Amino acid sequence: MKYPTNYLKLLNFRLRQHSYVPRKNLHTTSNTEGPQLEVKFSNGRNLLMTAGRYARFANATAVCEMGDTAVMVTAVSKQKPTPGTNFTPLVVDYRLKTAASGRIPTNFFRREMGPSEKEILSARLIDRSVRPLFPAEYRTETQLVCNMLAMDAVYSPDVLALNASSLALSLSDIPWYGPIGAVRLGLCDGEIIVNPTRRELQSSQLDLVVSATKQNLVVMLEGKGNVVLQQDLLKAIKQGTREAQSIVAEIERLQKLHGKEKRPLEQIATVDEEISAAVRSMSEMRLREIFQDAGHDKISRDMAVNDVRTNVIDKVWSSYPDTDPALITDEFNRFCKTIFRELIFETDRRCDGRDFDSLRNISCEVDLYKPLHGSALFQRGQTQVFCTVALDSQESAMKLDTLSALESGIKAKNFMLHYEFPPYATGEVGRIGGVGRRELGHGALAEKALVPTLPNDFPFTVRLTSEVLESNGSSSMATVCGGSMALMDAGVPVSSPAAGVAIGLVTKYENNDTKHLQDYRILTDILGIEDYLGDMDMKVAGTRKGFTAIQADLKIPGIPLKVVMEALQKATDAKAKILDIMSEAIREPRKVKKDCWPVTERITIEPQQRSHLIGPGGLNLKKLYIETGCTATTEDETTFTLFAPSQSAMHEAKEMIDTFLVPKERIPDLEFGGIYTAKITEIRDTGVMVILYNGMPPALLHNSQLDQRKVAHPSALGLEVGQEIQVKYFGRDPVSGFMRLSRKVLQPTTSIIRSLNKSNANEVQNDNSTTPPTSSSSSTS
Repeated sequence: MKYPTNYLKLLNFRLRQHSYVPRKNLHTTSNTEGPQLEVKFSNGRNLLMTAGRYARFANATAVCEMGDTAVMVTAVSKQKPTPGTNFTPLVVDYRLKTAASGRIPTNFFRREMGPSEKEILSARLIDRSVRPLFPAEYRTETQLVCNMLAMDAVYSPDVLALNASSLALSLSDIPWYGPIGAVRLGLCDGEIIVNPTRRELQSSQLDLVVSATKQNLVVMLEGKGNVVLQQDLLKAIKQGTREAQSIVAEIERLQKLHGKEKRPLEQIATVDEEISAAVRSMSEMRLREIFQDAGHDKISRDMAVNDVRTNVIDKVWSSYPDTDPALITDEFNRFCKTIFRELIFETDRRCDGRDFDSLRNISCEVDLYKPLHGSALFQRGQTQVFCTVALDSQESAMKLDTLSALESGIKAKNFMLHYEFPPYATGEVGRIGGVGRRELGHGALAEKALVPTLPNDFPFTVRLTSEVLESNGSSSMATVCGGSMALMDAGVPVSSPAAGVAIGLVTKYENNDTKHLQDYRILTDILGIEDYLGDMDMKVAGTRKGFTAIQADLKIPGIPLKVVMEALQKATDAKAKILDIMSEAIREPRKVKKDCWPVTERITIEPQQRSHLIGPGGLNLKKLYIETGCTATTEDETTFTLFAPSQSAMHEAKEMIDTFLVPKERIPDLEFGGIYTAKITEIRDTGVMVILYNGMPPALLHNSQLDQRKVAHPSALGLEVGQEIQVKYFGRDPVSGFMRLSRKVLQPTTSIIRSLNKSNANEVQNDNSTTPPTSSSSSTS
């Protein structure tokens, strides 16, 4: 078959664009398998990684497998940098596929829709691990797509996707200072478990993901724990970093054999040395004065720096009119960052006058508004968070989608934390709409920090909302502090208060070589500008006893374990100080009930009253909810759980329920073998329905138990509705629970003489039997 010339030209162009290498040059063992590696961990579990088998038009593709879970990651990058960008335009798409687990989506369209919260959080996990290792000058659009090939509900695919991303970027021609390795760690009975299964995680005290690169440098931390002790957390981080080195070594070996040559970086346009010197001379003294003036707050400091920026750019541009003003702006911003970091090393003070271990001023308030079940206002410096708690019935719990439930092992969440960051929190104008990826991430982190302090048997669904009113650094950790106080104000019996703090880092390297750390400063309770111009944002939350959540994001390609240990120690010290301040506002969960608090109660009814309570088509329950706000949830056939928004609503609801139910009369104790008077209520073809006392559900007295003779229909005995007859009670059937009644055993004995042959041989049959009837002869409605 001959192809058009234009098609062949296009194909050659695409092959050159993606640096495509034919499969025969990959030194593979067969035509269907690409190069592969196997990593063996200390606990005997293996990680299998392959490349070059699928999606070969991508810059690189990798598949990571553990157990029966397999994840494919493709790395694709444009050839030319995006003009006008001053950051790395990296996009990570992580999607859970129901087909990978042999399921069909349960939505209307029966196909995957938009990304779920779990998918967004997993994508952020991968982004935060690989982004620090891109060159600072890299400005080309890059996309990592994580595609689930198979899921066995044993191993979580997010860590597999992270390792596959590392392999794909390493084998591609995309400039990247990897590879990295990632492992998940659990803690059961004091023992660290590497890459635990889902069942092991359910009983684990710790769920920690560690990403590390060579030379034992930590790149990213993300974890939650059930009040994990500091020494156990440090032990887990050390072991995770050590286990990651085996992944890094194997990826490097495969990269040397099959990796593509990295493309050269496009040179970023910069100003010449003369203009750079002019920017420094015109702004250095003024910037030093601003950054050493402790009287500045966020707004005044930003305005002062903006004034200097505007003035310097105007003057330099007037002197060098051929220079692009955007390049002058970039040069000023780089110099501003350099001055800010140098002052920290020179003065051992921060821009607001604090030393490295000091906290900002903290103030706390609780019980702000009466209609709220619980509320708290937490102010730390210029970060202000307003938290509210709403208690509702168990039916309000959030039902998880199929894949999230399959991975997490839980079907519904009865505690939800929703984090809101409106534009006015930073004095900006913006659109208020759907929840962004950043808000989801911050809310999930705060939720992880508070969940271990909640009781397991709390009868309500709890929704905690955090509204950031002012933001100047660490609003997620302020949410932990304010949320813990709001829960105690709402009377939720938390095990202990929780608090959080953000730790920053400023580093200095020899000759700007990120492999040789020369000096560093760890900053406690960082400001927004220290986060923006610093190298690390480590958020740590927990109680006095231990840690409940940790998240560390870096802007440099890894930090030594020594720095991580020191940062965790400083976080522990700061956490204790914050908890002391919080205890002045509220020390323990509120004991005295508020009038607005909801109440719950269980009621037990007779089985025959169930239909009266529910009503036709649930009409009575709907009426109960509309008029009182009370909901009734069925636990079993005789037990209902009532939830009311207040105690007065509960009283009103119980009065309505009393009107729904048929007045109860005392149920007599029936004696086995006792003879009772029964009243016929209905005549059927199979027997008669009788009652032994008022309010009793009718019981069936079968035709076989009406008389010693065979009865085809009750009318043959002249029985009528309303007639009273004598019956004998033989208890209830142990299986069905139906009453066993008989009238036959009370009838006089009769003899039946039958002629069986012509020789007049007679057989006398005595039917005077007192055998109790079987359960098939009687029933209750």
